[in-house]
Amino acid sequence: MSASPRTVDHEAPVRVPVTVNTLLDKKHHGEKLVMVTAYDYPSACVAEAAGVDLVLVGDSAATTVLGLDSTVPATTDELVMLSRAVRRGLRTAFLVSDLPFGSYEASDVEAVKTSQRFVKEAGAQAVKLEGGGVMVDRARAIVAAGIPVVGHLGLTPQTATALGGLRAQGKSAEKATQMVADALALQDAGCCALVLEAIPAAVAEELMPLLDIPVIGIGAGASTDGQVLVWHDLLGLLDGRTAKFVKQYAGLHDQMVEAVTRYAEEVRTGAFPTREHTYAIPPEELQRFQGSLAQLHGGAHRASDVQGYPA
Repeated sequence: MSASPRTVDHEAPVRVPVTVNTLLDKKHHGEKLVMVTAYDYPSACVAEAAGVDLVLVGDSAATTVLGLDSTVPATTDELVMLSRAVRRGLRTAFLVSDLPFGSYEASDVEAVKTSQRFVKEAGAQAVKLEGGGVMVDRARAIVAAGIPVVGHLGLTPQTATALGGLRAQGKSAEKATQMVADALALQDAGCCALVLEAIPAAVAEELMPLLDIPVIGIGAGASTDGQVLVWHDLLGLLDGRTAKFVKQYAGLHDQMVEAVTRYAEEVRTGAFPTREHTYAIPPEELQRFQGSLAQLHGGAHRASDVQGYPA
């Protein structure tokens, strides 16, 4: 089975590949950064065609692609494979890969080795890790190894159980203050960017003037340098509830169900395929082919007779 051949849009405008310096320049010039998650080649191609700045291969693949109940079971092998697929679809967007739970927390050495896999095997331009505290040391070690790091504070899904579930963070003065301290520590550790997830917009507004690195928000209000949404959420690819901060820009789940339902109906009624969906053979070749079949058919009869099988 083969898919339709890929086509190249020769009319697409020329875009310069996004780098860490590009992200800083955009921040300093007040240009909003656009980030989406992607988990495969087709999605990466769409993100690239749409001109997004960053693409994150998130461990959210565990729930959106692999059908798991949380991000925790995602493995390094799985995310490396998905990152490689996304890398093939990108030409200019900046590729960030999530470090999955259990692949970096134990030691600086483990964190660096896992990060190196994403760079060497998948072509990631940066890796993302969750949390502050000791994770600041992990970020510093990865940066020292020459790999850009994106930090992630607020709602950190990998440790959601310890946070009381998938809920907004930083809603008390103490927790908001700790978040600011962690953000500054991650910046001092050399992180090239920071993701803030599910925190009060007012807290993000207070934090923004303190940071020199780009800040990408998801449920953190409009004051951040950019926004990120999960691919399946923004396109409405999955049925069911979404987080408060999600805005759906399409309802593709229902459209896909309707399309596949029509396909199934046409197959079952014989309406598909029609002549326009089939390939032809020259009449003279068809005649020769039928002659060859007749000879083969006769030979098969003779063979069955010799072996004692009924014709």
